[in-house]
Amino acid sequence: MKWILKIAVILFVGSLPAQTPVAIPETLDLPTALSYALENNFAIRQAQQRIKEQDGLIVEVRSRALPNVSVNASYTELDSGLSEPSQFFSPTNNDWRVSLDVKQALYTGGGVRAALRAQDYLKQSVIFDLKATISQAVFLVSAGFYDVLLAREKISVQEKNIQLLEDQLQDSNNRFEAGAVSQFEVLRSEVELANAQPELIRARNGFKIAIEELRQLLGFSGVYIDDLDKVPTFVGTLDFEPNSVNLMTAIETAKTNRPELQQLELISSAREEGVMIERAGKRPSVDLVGSYQFNKSISSSSFNDSRDGWTLGVQSSWDIWDGKATDGRVQQAQAQLEQARLDLGEATLAIEVDVRRSMHDLRQAAELSNAAEKVIEQAEESLRLANELYSAGQGTQLDVLQSQVALTESRLNQLEAFHSYKIAQAALSRSLGNAIPYEVTEQ
Repeated sequence: MKWILKIAVILFVGSLPAQTPVAIPETLDLPTALSYALENNFAIRQAQQRIKEQDGLIVEVRSRALPNVSVNASYTELDSGLSEPSQFFSPTNNDWRVSLDVKQALYTGGGVRAALRAQDYLKQSVIFDLKATISQAVFLVSAGFYDVLLAREKISVQEKNIQLLEDQLQDSNNRFEAGAVSQFEVLRSEVELANAQPELIRARNGFKIAIEELRQLLGFSGVYIDDLDKVPTFVGTLDFEPNSVNLMTAIETAKTNRPELQQLELISSAREEGVMIERAGKRPSVDLVGSYQFNKSISSSSFNDSRDGWTLGVQSSWDIWDGKATDGRVQQAQAQLEQARLDLGEATLAIEVDVRRSMHDLRQAAELSNAAEKVIEQAEESLRLANELYSAGQGTQLDVLQSQVALTESRLNQLEAFHSYKIAQAALSRSLGNAIPYEVTEQ
């Protein structure tokens, strides 16, 4: 049985085979990253194996409704002291028989049919388990990709800050040579520039770590030796495009689309069949049995002299009293059914809370993003005025440096806000059950 992931919104169509060493790409965008993860993410591959495992269980249960055919043979060697002579035949000290036996269940109290229905429900449930796993993987890969973009942009912000401080140091040197300022202002500019270097170093290291964490989420394990230090060009930006979602609509959408709820509903149905399976233990079972036998002749040990023929019959059994063992199993099955229903209720509430939390996070990120854009404009204008006043001799170097620091913090805050909004969007999509860019079909 092969399960195919048909990607609907992912643009990259060249899928990569799992566990195949591949070179690090020159460029990497989010659709390509998601496409690769769908093929190589370890959690997704494990979920696919759970489907195959369930297929095997269905085959096992279905076998109970099919004829069972077996070949049985026995051979016995007797001590001469156990051989009893006959007036017609000489004593023999061995015995053997070979038989082809067939057994077909005719009636099992409904247990086999219930077991087949239960396994069918469970098979469908593991498909929804795969969908839930992919939905989570899509969210995690998206978040990891946005983490990389954030780390990359932080490097850019720190580099711009370094450039501003270098310009400030050059201006201080020029003023000092012209006799307009003291050596103290040059020294202060040098100190500020030196203090900014560690943040740039941390930003570059954070970028490398974010890439490694994304690589783990992708399941990217095959790397050529020559590519150890290679970093792809990440295509994408942390932009801010506000959108609105109605809360009631979002909750209803999540209850309809979340694969976790659909999975638990199917598990509850399987547990109902489990009660039927255990109740079948109180009913009789009827089997059709038959065989074709080759038995040793009384007068000869030769196979050519064997006695052969067929038998056909019906066997039935009915546990009239089993010490209430069946009642105990029924009680356990009913408790498991109730637990499954409670799991469904708990998950429904948890998903509703998850949707509310995601929407709150999205609103907060939107407000922070709007505020950050305004602060950037104010910080840039503040730095411009500080430079003009300083050039005119009406301001101080400290005002300029403080304005530069404020601008850098504003840029970092804006990046964090945009990053939070992107993550909140991805989280809300997952909460609504819409983060699955594929369709799972059976081939």
